[in-house]
Parts: sequence; structure tokens; C-alpha cells
Amino acid sequence: MLGFAQLFASRLVKAAAILIAIVVMNFFLVHAAPGDPAMVMAGEAGAADEKFVAQLREQFGLDRPLIEQLATYVGKVMQGDLGFSYRQQRPVRDILAERLPATLVLTLTAFVLALAAGVALGTLAAVAVGTWADSAITVIALLAYATPIYWIGLMLSLLFSIQLGWLPAFGYETIGAGYTGLAHVADVAAHLILPVITLALFYMAGYARLTRASMLEVRGLDFVKTAKAKGLTKSRIVTRHVLRNAILPVITVAGIQAGQLVGGSILIETVFAWPGIGRLAFEAVLQRDYQVLLGIFLVTSVMVILFNILTDILYGLVDPRIQVSQ
Repeated sequence: MLGFAQLFASRLVKAAAILIAIVVMNFFLVHAAPGDPAMVMAGEAGAADEKFVAQLREQFGLDRPLIEQLATYVGKVMQGDLGFSYRQQRPVRDILAERLPATLVLTLTAFVLALAAGVALGTLAAVAVGTWADSAITVIALLAYATPIYWIGLMLSLLFSIQLGWLPAFGYETIGAGYTGLAHVADVAAHLILPVITLALFYMAGYARLTRASMLEVRGLDFVKTAKAKGLTKSRIVTRHVLRNAILPVITVAGIQAGQLVGGSILIETVFAWPGIGRLAFEAVLQRDYQVLLGIFLVTSVMVILFNILTDILYGLVDPRIQVSQ
């Protein structure tokens, strides 16, 4: 228990240092991008004269030296203030609080589905290696991995929404329906099916191939041969000896990709008009809304770091020898 607490504390200290570095780096990268937010706001207001643009720069602190802007931004972030959106005239924290739940529902559901289905299919392929089932799973995984996800999303929407009419084509919920309770949950779940399947297919294919390759490698090791010599059942050898040791590379990749799912959801949220932060990031880039972009980068960075800490903890739970060695 003490080792686990030390491991967790050590990861938190490193995470804080990494997060500060990410905040500074994101600030300079966003401000290095071409475009002037004051010019964009003035253009949208229909008054793009120099006096009005200068007034906007002074109002939002854009005329100050970059280092001074960085110090102001870092100070606000340390206090939980993510800035103010010039475009939407609202605090960034409020905007993200509205959009983040939709993205979390989408990405976490897709991640769980991709991991569970990928590991199950990879295990089945490894157990039945050389058979038609192995060949079918390999072909399906290759197709899912090689096909662009936006194309899959459009085809699924065309088939299940337009041709068959079984599922809604876009959105988070039925606008104007006014559902509450279980009816609202069912409505959101119906809207969630197509985006989740589209996002999960690509990652499921990767997990399936990785699980199959890792299990085929582990099943030839000496401790598995010893388990067979002891007369253990095939299912016990697969689950307790082969899969338990083969799952570590899958956990590593899953921990990295879990955070990347948020970034990867931009295409899915755009295709299905899903009101998450991926779509918000796309809109913020077009509008040169720097503060919103910085807020999105910060939130996604925190999620990546949290998933990596969870991955380290899972290592210790799956194989206690790793925790001891650390």
C-alpha cells in the first residue's frame, strides 16, 4: 500500500511539472500561428479601421509584450481561470464546461467498446490461429484500420439513418422533444450509437492485432509450457497465464491512445454535428479564438496525463513485479 502511495505521489509531481511545460509551450505555439484575433473581431463587427482594431487590442491585452501576456495567462491558469473568449464574449471555463461532457461521453464509450472488443477479438484470433475465424478477424481488423474514419461515419449515416431510418443522423439529442429521465437517456444513447461505432472501429482494429501478436509470442514461453504440463485446462492457461502477460503492451498503447481519442474526435464531432470540444476546437481555429484554443489544449493535456497515471497504476495491478521494481 505504501509503495502504491509513493508511486502515485511521484507521478503527480511529474505530472505537475509536465503540465506547466505544456501550458507555456501551447501559449507560444498558438501565438506563433498566423492571424490577428483583433482584425477578425473588427471584421465581423464591420468596422475594421485602425483605431477600432487598436482599441480591441488594448481591451483584451493583445498590445502587451508576449512575455507579459504569458505571465498573465499562467497566473490566471494557476487560479483556475482559463481566460475570456473574445469571440463568444464568455469565460472559457464556462464554454468548456458546456462542451466537455458530450466529448467525454463519446470518447469514453468509444474507448471502452474498442478496448473490450479489440482484446476479445485478438484473443479469439490467437486461440484459433490458422483457422477461418483467425483469417476473418484479421481481414476485418485490416479493413477497419485502413479505412478513413470520416468515410465510415458518412457510410454508416447514409445506411442506418437515411436508407433504413433506424438511428438519428446527427446531433446530441432530439431538438425540441423535451425528453426527461429515462426517455432522455434513451434519446442520447440513440444519437450516440453511430459516432461511437465510427470512432471505436479504428482503435478496436489496432487492439485486436496487438493482442493477437502479443498472445502468440507469450504462448510459446516456458511458463506456459509448464502450465500445460501441469494439466491445467485450456481456458485457464489462456486467461491466467497467456492473456495476463500479453495484455501489458495493449495497456501501454491504450493508455496513450485514450488521451488522443479526444483529439481524434474532431472529425467525428464534425461529421455527426456532435457538440463537443473537438468541434469547438475546429471553430476556434477558424475564428482565431486563442483563449478557447489554449483552454482546449490544457484540458486535453490534463486528460492525457491522467490516463498515463492510470496506465501506470494498471501495470502494478496486472503485474505487481513492475510496481516493486519501480
